[in-house]
Amino acid sequence: MHILALEPYWGGSHQAFLEGWSSRSSHTWDILTLPPYKWKWRMRHAAITFAGMIQDRQENGGSWDRVFCSDMLNAAEFKGLAPLSVQNLPLVCYFHENQLTYPVRHEDERDYHFVMSNIVSCRAADRIWFNSRFHMESFLDAMPIFLGRMPDYTDFNTEENIRSKSQICYPGIDMPDAAINGTKGPIRILWAARWEHDKNPDDFFKALSLLREQGVAFRLNVIGEQFKEIPAVFEKAQREFSSCIDRWGFQKTRKEYTQALLDSDVIVSTAYHEFFGISIIEAASVGVLPLIPERLSYPEIFSAPSAAEDVNFFYDGTPEHLASRLQELAEKIGDTLFSRRAREYTQECVRKYRWDTLAPEYDRLLDSLIM
Repeated sequence: MHILALEPYWGGSHQAFLEGWSSRSSHTWDILTLPPYKWKWRMRHAAITFAGMIQDRQENGGSWDRVFCSDMLNAAEFKGLAPLSVQNLPLVCYFHENQLTYPVRHEDERDYHFVMSNIVSCRAADRIWFNSRFHMESFLDAMPIFLGRMPDYTDFNTEENIRSKSQICYPGIDMPDAAINGTKGPIRILWAARWEHDKNPDDFFKALSLLREQGVAFRLNVIGEQFKEIPAVFEKAQREFSSCIDRWGFQKTRKEYTQALLDSDVIVSTAYHEFFGISIIEAASVGVLPLIPERLSYPEIFSAPSAAEDVNFFYDGTPEHLASRLQELAEKIGDTLFSRRAREYTQECVRKYRWDTLAPEYDRLLDSLIM
């Protein structure tokens, strides 16, 4: 089959998803993209821009069997503007995130226009794929509350219609077949998340302060994407932990990013918000132990340990318990037998998220769509 993929925001997880899948797919792909810039404008104009691009390609002999897009495209607007032959193709919309439950500092900052764009896209799509069950359920649970704010004309069975077309399709990872470089020195702690408030960096650095008060030695890799406004805690922490830091800041190349993972023993999340958690999965795939709060998508993507009884990925979500768990791991990490067993088990837990496994499955889901 020939797949037409439309990505208005070609960067980050959106780009990685399509590159990972298409490179291992049995189908032929025509991927149309727009640069990852000014996301609000992308959501507003992508439908008309892509419709024009497709018209040009069709006039030059282009034809397709399925349409695949992300949540950044208003699928209803696109179907209304696209050539008739494309309007009638089965369309799958993949939700990396959504504008209804994506965190904002204050609710009055939320733009309801984009919330409605997501909802209308769901109604227009033939299938809706979410990147985690947590994501799907939180979106569907929030929808009737949001629609209840409308003054009238709210009885159009939106939640039931969307739920009937929705399923979970986890994003894949494309990591080297490698294992972390063991060390006999202090435990190496990794933070690999956006430098924003919803990732809750305050609790992370508070836990590190508690750990140091206990006299536990550690090394620190703090990486991740940064934006114009960076929480003040990062500047303070850079001064406070300067003697412990091995890496600090965004890793400019994939090679540098991968090396940061390979040079770490444990990756920590303190997030209040996470629809999936790709960096945690990528780190785990090379044997870095996740230490994650028992909330959001994490309990879903990391099943409770059973084969390795002394390996536990979770803490209760507080900085005090995180510090306690880090201290426990710091004492164990030098044990060669424990380290090897824990890392092997960690890698086994996330093997199912590799694109070599997921791509054939997602190909079959596209095949099953009825014209």
